[in-house]
Amino acid sequence: MHLSPHHNIIIRTLVLAVLMALSVPMLRAQGDAMLTHYWAVPTYYNPAAAGDTDNIRLRGGMRAQWIGIDNAPRTFVAAADAPFKFLGKRWGAGVVMQQESYGLFRNLTADLQIGYKHKALKGEFTAALQVGLFNEQFKGSEIYIPDDDDYHQATDVALPDRDVAGNALDLGIGIYYVGKRFKTGVALMHANNPTVTFSDENGGQAGGGETSSGDGTPKKYQFSAPRTLYFNAEGNIPVKNTLFELLPSVLIRSDFTFTDVAATVRARYNKMFSAGIGYRYGDAVSLMLGAELKGIFIGYSYDYHLSDIAKASSGSHEIFAGYNLKLDFSEKNRNKHKSIRIM
Repeated sequence: MHLSPHHNIIIRTLVLAVLMALSVPMLRAQGDAMLTHYWAVPTYYNPAAAGDTDNIRLRGGMRAQWIGIDNAPRTFVAAADAPFKFLGKRWGAGVVMQQESYGLFRNLTADLQIGYKHKALKGEFTAALQVGLFNEQFKGSEIYIPDDDDYHQATDVALPDRDVAGNALDLGIGIYYVGKRFKTGVALMHANNPTVTFSDENGGQAGGGETSSGDGTPKKYQFSAPRTLYFNAEGNIPVKNTLFELLPSVLIRSDFTFTDVAATVRARYNKMFSAGIGYRYGDAVSLMLGAELKGIFIGYSYDYHLSDIAKASSGSHEIFAGYNLKLDFSEKNRNKHKSIRIM
C-alpha cells in the first residue's frame, strides 16, 4: 500500500490526538453515550457536523450495553441533517434526539442545530449552535432497600420516595472542518451546564438541591448535565490500485473531570461494504460490520469489555441504520424532469 504525504499527515494527526488524550487522567462517570458507531452519527457529538456532505442524511440506532446486567444502560439515537443555501451562502441544519435509561434514571434530549459554512484552506469550515431540551427522570418509586442494609435507610431524605422529573434548556456550540480526505471538529456540549429542577407528583417544586425536613414541605432535587468537550477526526485513505479505502477515526470526550478515548479503523470496499475494529481506552475492543447500498446504510458492532464488568456481562451491542439522499447544488438542477404529454 502506498501512502502519499497528504495521507501521512492524516495519520500523524490522528495518532497525536490519541496520545494527547491518553495523557489525561481517566475517571468514569455517566454522561452522553459513547457510541461505537460515533463516526456514523457525527452530529450527536458536534452540531457543526450538520450538512458535512451534500446529502440529506438520516440515521437511527440503539446501543444495548452490558448484556446480562439488570438495568444496564440502553440508548436510542435518531439524527437527521442536510446542507442548504440561503442568501447565497451555504448552511447546515440538523435535528438530534436521544433517549437513554440507566438504573432508575431516564433522560431524553431533543436538539435543533444550525451552522454557517465558509470555504477556506482548501476545505469548508462550519460554525454551529445547538439549542434543545434536556429532560431527566428518576424512578424513586422503584427504590428498594433491603431490611438488613446497614448503610442505607429507607427514610433517607436524600432519596426521592416517588417519581420525579424536570426539564432544562440545553445549549451546544461547535466548529468543524471538512477537507478532501479529512474531517475534524471540536464541540462543547451542555455548554450552559443545564440543571434539571425536579418536581414531585404532588406538584412540589425543587430548587437548591435541598430536601424536606419532615415539616411537609416538598422535597427538592437537582441533576446537572456537565459541560462536555468533544474532539473528533477522521480520514479517508484510498489503497492504491484497489477498490479498498481505509477509514481511521478518533473521538475524545472530556467533562474536565474524566476523559474517554475511542479509536477506530475500518476498511471499506467499493464504497459499499465495510469491516473494522475499535478500541476504547480502558473499556472495550470492538468489531463492526456495515453496508451501504443505494443510499441505505446498516451497521452492527459488538463490544468485548476489558474491565471487571466482563465477569458479569457478555458484552455490548449496537445496530444502526439510515438513508442518504443526494442533493444537487448546481445552478441547473440535473435532476429536473420534463413533462411529456402523450396525445
